[in-house]
Amino acid sequence: MKYKLKVIIGSTRPSRKGPIVADWFLKIAKQHPDFEVELLDLKEINLPFMDELEHPRAQKYANAHTKKWSKTIDNADAFVIVTPEYNFGYPASLKNALDYLSIEWADKPMGFVSYGGVSAGTRAVQELKLPVTTLGMMPLPQAVNIPFFTKFINENNVFEANEPLDKSANVMLNKLQAWAKALKGMREENN
Repeated sequence: MKYKLKVIIGSTRPSRKGPIVADWFLKIAKQHPDFEVELLDLKEINLPFMDELEHPRAQKYANAHTKKWSKTIDNADAFVIVTPEYNFGYPASLKNALDYLSIEWADKPMGFVSYGGVSAGTRAVQELKLPVTTLGMMPLPQAVNIPFFTKFINENNVFEANEPLDKSANVMLNKLQAWAKALKGMREENN
């Protein structure tokens, strides 16, 4: 059985490097035999700041963009967020995307690929774990943290990882698959 893995690019800044990092990670994820992988770029999805009247738990969505986002997230079995670190935290666009929904996120695992300077985006990931846990997700302790990430981007804007980064991506994906299997079984039992 293949699990539906959604890889979310969290930054929407014009100068962002998230797509470059995500391209590298996608190549590894698509080689994993248990995942069907889809990229979700929040810049392309372009959700406005939360504009629904009802609380997301009610799932009484009025706007087409929310209904589409709900369907996209609901049919996933697992997620990986690719995020930079902005001022010791994660991008507002990512918080907005998480806050749009509630039930659709629940009982699914979440992995993280973070990038930054000396901290490798780890503070952004730590900050993300609170809303992710509150939404009923399982944030993985295994993650890909890329310090001084620009040194891995070549003159053609291609991310060239080293062996430890490739290994950490595979370790995280294997753990993500195990959690996706367990939580999908739990969701099916509860329906």
